[in-house]
Parts: sequence; structure tokens; C-alpha cells
Amino acid sequence: MTSSDASHNNTSPIALAPCVLTIGNFDGVHLGHQAMLAQVREIAQARNLGSAVMIFEPQPREFFAPATAPARLTNLAEKQALLAEYGVETLIVAGFDAEFRSLSAQAFADILARRLNVKALVLGDDFKFGHDRTGDSQFLRDYGLHVTNLHTVTDSSDKAARISSTRIRDLLLAGDINAANTLLGREYAITGTVVGGDKIGRTMDFPTANIDLKRIKPALHGIFAVDVVSLDEGGNVIPNGLTVRTDGENKGVAGLRPHSLFGTANLGTRPSVDKKHDWRLEVHFPELQADLYGLTLQVRFLHYLHGERHYESLEALKAGIHHDVKELLEWRSKQTTR
Repeated sequence: MTSSDASHNNTSPIALAPCVLTIGNFDGVHLGHQAMLAQVREIAQARNLGSAVMIFEPQPREFFAPATAPARLTNLAEKQALLAEYGVETLIVAGFDAEFRSLSAQAFADILARRLNVKALVLGDDFKFGHDRTGDSQFLRDYGLHVTNLHTVTDSSDKAARISSTRIRDLLLAGDINAANTLLGREYAITGTVVGGDKIGRTMDFPTANIDLKRIKPALHGIFAVDVVSLDEGGNVIPNGLTVRTDGENKGVAGLRPHSLFGTANLGTRPSVDKKHDWRLEVHFPELQADLYGLTLQVRFLHYLHGERHYESLEALKAGIHHDVKELLEWRSKQTTR
């Protein structure tokens, strides 16, 4: 998948093939988004055009109110990987800033047609654009572009319930991972690089891999069972990518998918160590001794144990972690590979 920057202060055409475009945040790339992408691919194939998606960075609500913006289901890199997986040929990243938000509907349509070589669009039936929200699907049709509207995609188990990123966030926050996975069409995971931490876990005999979240805040919080794989630069799973980093003896506990290790994860702000605004994803790998710094890991969330808890002392925290790891290992022993 190629990636282009739709910078609005440059009106010269980008060297893009004529394309069918859809526009949105695509946070999570859930089943509703996937239906939109399938429609883009179908029209592109029928009309011999390329397929493209325009997303915004930051997402508009992150620009207007970063402190209260919704948690991200997917950061930019995760989103790009998922869109490529679902057949998108070109990703257009529009920098959302004060200048972009001030564009008129006419100016935005000009960018689509003249700069990005858009010939047709697939949009939600409530899509609006332009600084005064006067742009909609009919505006684009009157402009001369072919527009297909995709109606709201609902849950197969509840025809009245719209599949949305907000609904998935609510499910994840409640610890209902299975229901969230159903709406995503896959199992929820976070990908990031192992970076240096404050090594508190090591002093309590529970060393952790501190994984860079690359988002303002995560969409789920608490203590989880996870399985983890190591990815190469192309996003492919490295066979035995974690066990090759071990000392040869302490090779960890097998995860539920091939080439993965089982882990216990804390995702939150660690209230017991006075880090109330420092969101962390920390994964402890039982029975593993390995140097994981610099690896890109994909953490798949399997089971929610409980929310974050405040402990009065580091000794109490250590006892709590010990109990959580024991309980999650017992959960793992009852699972079959999937």
C-alpha cells in the first residue's frame, strides 16, 4: 500500500492513479469499516480504478479537545497495516489542523478531484465536510463526482445496534473482549516497540516489557492474559521471534497462537507507583529470561482479569502481582491453542 500526504496548502496534483475513495477516521477498522472497504474495492474493480482511503491525523476530536478525545482503538501504524490487509491500495493521510478545518466544501472537493484524482467516492449516509458543514454526498454529486452511500452496518446479533468505534471502546473498557472482537471481526491487539521503563517490576521479581503505545490513551485498562508475537519491519510474525532471544533455558510459556508466548499484562496508569497520568502497557512473561528491547511486539488480549487496583505499599503490590500471575497462569492451563 502506498501512502500519500494530502497537504492542503499545496494545490499541485499528486501522482495518484484515478481512484475510488472513502473518507473517515477508520479507528479500529471494524466490520462496518470493512463493509465500506469492500464496496470501494468492488467499484474500483468494476470501473478499473484504484482503491484509496483518506484518514485524518490527528483525528478531529483529538485536535479540538485532546484531553477528552476518545481513546484510540488503533494508532496510525496499526491502522495502516489493517487497511492494507483489507485491500486498500493507497492511504491518504490528511493533516488535521486549523487550516484544514477552515476549508470550504468547494475547496475540499477541489482537492479531491484535482489534487487526488478521485473519480468516485463511497461514503456513510451521514457524511458532512467543510468548515460550515455544508458539504455532503449531494454536494459532491453536483460537483461531478460519483458517490455511493453505504447505510449503517448493524450487528448480526442485534439488527438495531450500529457497529461503531464508540461501541467497541465501551465493550473493551468493560472487559468484554469477546463481544468487542465480534464487532471488530478479529481479535483485539496492540502493536508497539519495547522501550526502556523505570524497572520497578524487576525489583519485585516481575520484570516487564514496556511497550510504546503511540496514542494519547488506550481503549482498555486493567490486568489481562495476553499472547505476544514479534513482528518484522513488514508486520509479519517472526517464527519463534521471542524464544530466540532467551538464554536457552527459560523460554517462557507458550501462547495460544503459533510463535507466541503467554504473558500477563497491565494496561493503565499504575496508581500504586504514583504514575497517574502515565499510560503504560507492561507485559510480564512468566518463566522467560530474554532481552526484548527494540523488538516490535503485537500483544493480543485474551482474557480480562480485573481493573487496576491501588496498593498501599510496594510489598502489597508485589503480593497482588504474584496473585494475578498465578491466577492467569491457571487460566492459561485450561485453554487450547487457537
